[in-house]
Amino acid sequence: MRLTPGPDDQAPAVYLHGLSGSGTNWTDLAAQLAPHAPGMALDLPGFGRSRPLASGLYSLAAHADAVLCFLAGHGRPVHLLGNSLGGAIALRVAARRPELVRSLTLLAPAMPDRRPDPRRLSDPRILLAAVPGLRARVAARLAEVTPRERVEQMMRLCFGDPSSVPDHRIAEAVAEVAERAEQAWAGEALWGTSMGMLRGWFLGRSLWSVAAGVTAPTLVVWGGRDRLMAPRLAARTASALPRGRLLALPEVGHIPQIERPVTVARAVLGMWRAVEAGRW
Repeated sequence: MRLTPGPDDQAPAVYLHGLSGSGTNWTDLAAQLAPHAPGMALDLPGFGRSRPLASGLYSLAAHADAVLCFLAGHGRPVHLLGNSLGGAIALRVAARRPELVRSLTLLAPAMPDRRPDPRRLSDPRILLAAVPGLRARVAARLAEVTPRERVEQMMRLCFGDPSSVPDHRIAEAVAEVAERAEQAWAGEALWGTSMGMLRGWFLGRSLWSVAAGVTAPTLVVWGGRDRLMAPRLAARTASALPRGRLLALPEVGHIPQIERPVTVARAVLGMWRAVEAGRW
C-alpha cells in the first residue's frame, strides 16, 4: 500500500489499480488530491508487493472481499477510485456496502465487452496460453521479454500518446516489472485474475446490473484512445449508474490518472465539492 498524507479531517481516498498494475499507478493523481484528502493506494492481492490471498482465489468477488475487509477495518466512508480491473472491483464494493463509499470514481472500468479484439493484448502470444498444454511453453517464451520491452509494450497499449510518459516514470515501471519477475506468485496472480475477470463477464450477475444498484455519486472517466476498454462503453456505463456522470478525454488512453493527472484531479475534486454541496 502507498500512503499519501493529507488532512486528517477529510474522508480518505482509496485507489484500486488495474490488471498488471500496482498502487504506484496512482502516484501522480494522489499527489494532486493530497491537499484535499489523504490517500491509500492498495496493491491488490498477488500484485505489487501484496502476497496472494490464503485461499488462492483471484475472482472479482475474492478481490472485492479483500477490499471490503480493508475498508471495514478502516472504520469510515471513503472516496473510492478504481481503474480498469480496479473499477470493476470498486463497483462490486460500492454495491455491496454503500455505507463505506462516499463517492466513486471509475476510470475506464473493466465492464463486460464480449467482442474479441486482439488489440487488447500487449503480446498476441498471450492468446496461446489458453490452449491446453501450451500455457507453460508460452509462459517461458514471454519470460524472455526484458522488463524494458514489457514496459514499452504496455505503454503502446495503454497510452494515447506513449511519448508523453516522463523518463523517470518509465524507469520506475521497468524496476517494478523486474521486481515482480522475482515473485513466485506473479504469473499465477495475473493469469488467475485475468480468467476471473473474463468469467465475471460471462457468468453470474452482470456488472451492468451491479452498476444499476450503486447509490454512490459516481464520476466515470474514459479516454477516446483506449485500446483495452472500448470508448463506446463510456456513455453506457455512466447511464447505468443512477448517479453517474461522464468525463470523456478524447486524446487519452486506458490509464487517465497517469496520462492526465491534473485534469482528472480537477474533475474528481469537482465531484467531491458537488457532493458536499448536495448538487450531485
